[in-house]
Amino acid sequence: MSADKNRKRSLILVHRVRDEDDDEEQFKPLDWGLIRRLLGYARPVRRKLAAMVVLTIVRSMQLPALVWITAFVIKGPVAHGDLHGIVLGTAGFAALAIVTDAMFHFRQRYALEIGETVVNGLRAEIFEKTQRQPMSFFHRMKLGRILSRVTSDVEAVRVGIQDVGFVSAIQFGQMVFAAVVLVYYDWKMFLVVICMAPVLWVVNRRFRMRLSQLTRASQESFSRVTATLAESVGGIRVTQGFVRQDTNAGLFRSLLSDHSKYNIALARTSAVLAPILELNSQFFVAMLLIVGGWRSFHGSMEADDLIMFFFLANIFFSPITIIGNQYNQGLLAMAGAERIFRLVDTPPDWEDAADATELADPRKGRGPAAGARVEFRGVSFGYDPSRLVLHDISFEAEPGQTVALVGHTGSGKSSIINLLSKFYLPTRGEILVDGRGIRSISGQSLHRQMGMVHQQNFLFSGSVLENIRLGKPGATPDEVKEAARRLGCLDVLEDLQDGIDTLVGERGAGLSVGQRQLVCFMRALLADPRIVILDEATSSIDALTESRLQHALSMLLRERTSFVVAHRLSTIRGADLVLVLDQGRIIERGTHSALLARGGHYASLYRQFVQVDDRR
Repeated sequence: MSADKNRKRSLILVHRVRDEDDDEEQFKPLDWGLIRRLLGYARPVRRKLAAMVVLTIVRSMQLPALVWITAFVIKGPVAHGDLHGIVLGTAGFAALAIVTDAMFHFRQRYALEIGETVVNGLRAEIFEKTQRQPMSFFHRMKLGRILSRVTSDVEAVRVGIQDVGFVSAIQFGQMVFAAVVLVYYDWKMFLVVICMAPVLWVVNRRFRMRLSQLTRASQESFSRVTATLAESVGGIRVTQGFVRQDTNAGLFRSLLSDHSKYNIALARTSAVLAPILELNSQFFVAMLLIVGGWRSFHGSMEADDLIMFFFLANIFFSPITIIGNQYNQGLLAMAGAERIFRLVDTPPDWEDAADATELADPRKGRGPAAGARVEFRGVSFGYDPSRLVLHDISFEAEPGQTVALVGHTGSGKSSIINLLSKFYLPTRGEILVDGRGIRSISGQSLHRQMGMVHQQNFLFSGSVLENIRLGKPGATPDEVKEAARRLGCLDVLEDLQDGIDTLVGERGAGLSVGQRQLVCFMRALLADPRIVILDEATSSIDALTESRLQHALSMLLRERTSFVVAHRLSTIRGADLVLVLDQGRIIERGTHSALLARGGHYASLYRQFVQVDDRR
């Protein structure tokens, strides 16, 4: 019973999260504004798009023309035994069929090229816009939802453009041209056909909203499946470590079942709509047969004309079922497009000010440069502005100084680092770099003068060489090796299977944790930063390796302004300023020796550090 209760609680949590993620505008049908915006991505192939429009119109005329030629040959040469007329009619039919198929080839090819161009443009814009979002965006938006936009939603748009759009246009055009010919031959009989319009309108109105709702729900449920899958794969170590495989599998099956229910309901609704459309078509054909037969009996219509009318009526009715089937795909494309543009149009929580300029870089033309001067003036900050995590933080770091941030987990150390890096902006107060407010400095120019080594030693897929020169793409292999030599870790690189050309694998899985951390150190040193940020950077390195790094670290930090978040004595003792934080406030500040002599909060933390280091 306890296990069942826990499972129910987990399922309730899943649905709760799902509902919070779904607070979006619901159930919009086809939107011409979205269609126009999508076609705007086809500008690179606008000539082919124009040619595609022409081909679509021509093909819409060709199909009724082929039927008209067939009916004309039967009514004329065949009925009168005119062999010469039959040959000419057949030749004309064959010529038109060849031209039709040739145009069909180009229409298919152009549709694929236009669809691919739009898809590439969408994916490029999604990537570009998400890359420019501040960190707060990625705290709100799940990775799986972003992946879903780039994959399933974009593919739905591709189908909508390549298939739904042009196929539906051809079928609709076919109906229009067939209607013109029908009116030309017998407008009274065509009135019988027009009687179908109100019935179709009622059927469409009845099913449109239902299909739209189910389509949107299906898309949202698939996004939840994708998000859960991405999260589960990313946290596989935790899953296996806490033996959550069966529980997670059960939760995932519940999401799959939810997605399946929407898809089945969507399929059932579509399966009802298509036969109704088909039945209506057959019903009106029967009506044409009754009315046409009655008129033929009374001499107001020739039997040959009735035969031709039936041929053309079939051309008029046949697209109805096709358009009905395409409608559901069109809704999928609209739902995908709407979700894509909602992501693309999400405004950043903040951007560089319009008048923001680059931070002057003394390194240019002068070789290694002194560090920057950093000042926090009364800074308060909250990831949620209503709940502050930093309160009135003020301190100064002169060029070349090392500032150590010390405190328990959650005291605000990483928040200070995030603000200094301009990943977030302060809620109140001001941060200055070289005397300039950080809001007036462009983020890119600030980051170019920073070197960061975080506890989460993230590496990109590629080689060790490519990862080390991430901050200096033009660096030569010799420069990379020199950076490793200065850190005293060249032997670590040389011991790798292929040296600096060794592939690190996804997220650096091909290297040990310590090797990944060393690569991050080399990356920071090669960038020659003015401001160095070490966020528990030595936590993944054993004591022996760290002892090898101490001299190299002193070289890395020399004449550079550095901010160190650490729990090891070796990275705190040499700091010029130690800031002791508790619940987002600076409660003590000073040098290591001065704070020890004071015997306060830092002295208590120091004793804990000693115990931890002694155990290592």
